[in-house]
Amino acid sequence: MSRTLMILLWVAGACLGRAGTAEEPAVHVVAPGDTLGAIARQHEVSTRDLQRYNNLTDPHRLAVGQELRIPPGPDVPLRYEVQSGDALSVIARNHGVTTQALLELNELENPDTLRVGQTLLIPGSARATPRLSPELERQLNRIRLRNGWTHIVIHHSGTAQGSAQGMDRYHREQRRMANGLGYHFVIGNGNGMPDGEIAVGPRWIAQQDGGHLASAAQNRYAIGICLVGNFDRTHPTSRQLDQLLALVRYLQRRAGIPRDNVTTHTRINVRPTRCPGQHFPTDVFLQRL
Repeated sequence: MSRTLMILLWVAGACLGRAGTAEEPAVHVVAPGDTLGAIARQHEVSTRDLQRYNNLTDPHRLAVGQELRIPPGPDVPLRYEVQSGDALSVIARNHGVTTQALLELNELENPDTLRVGQTLLIPGSARATPRLSPELERQLNRIRLRNGWTHIVIHHSGTAQGSAQGMDRYHREQRRMANGLGYHFVIGNGNGMPDGEIAVGPRWIAQQDGGHLASAAQNRYAIGICLVGNFDRTHPTSRQLDQLLALVRYLQRRAGIPRDNVTTHTRINVRPTRCPGQHFPTDVFLQRL
């Protein structure tokens, strides 16, 4: 086994992200340059609440690697307008809530009677931002970012199952890519990799150009994230979407990438492509950002 694959295997096994729960508050790991005010804005809480929740006597003294517990936010419902082809179960999955929660909040007796243009209330708990695990944040914080990362591009593998190791092998042996895995990150769907597991690719560890877009110029500034799955046939899992959201928010903060520069393969590639598939909820995902 190559040294690169050994690194990738170790990181994939160690870097499983998780969201905070009611029993276990969400945690933010302080990164270089973080301020209490910026952390509070990122997590949509007040600076005062964040300071009090963590018993901080001096809000200006934060240490890199320090873990801050995030206080729960207000339980305010979101509003969603039903689109053509929508199903209640898919809307629930895309927003990280249960179908039953949507039924109860909207007083719906039959989940199959949605109307295009109908407004649904999404439980306020959907506003809770999924988090990377503290272990993964610490590992990512150790990587010294190069300058020039300006975009984040989302892909799907186009296969029902897969893994970062399998993609790396395919890119080396079939695509003849000297640096192997063309993506910087891969997120599993439970078939080949655990559902929601984030594998950090060697290109991100070494801060190398991606190999996920048709343009070499775009690969120099675009971070590539691939979700395992064929989203022309199925939908991404709720765990994949949650961990994708957590990862994208982390990368935005570390690299200073604005929301408008988070996009999908089909929207940025210089050649026509359907990636990441018709069932990837692009608009809903970008709204969650």
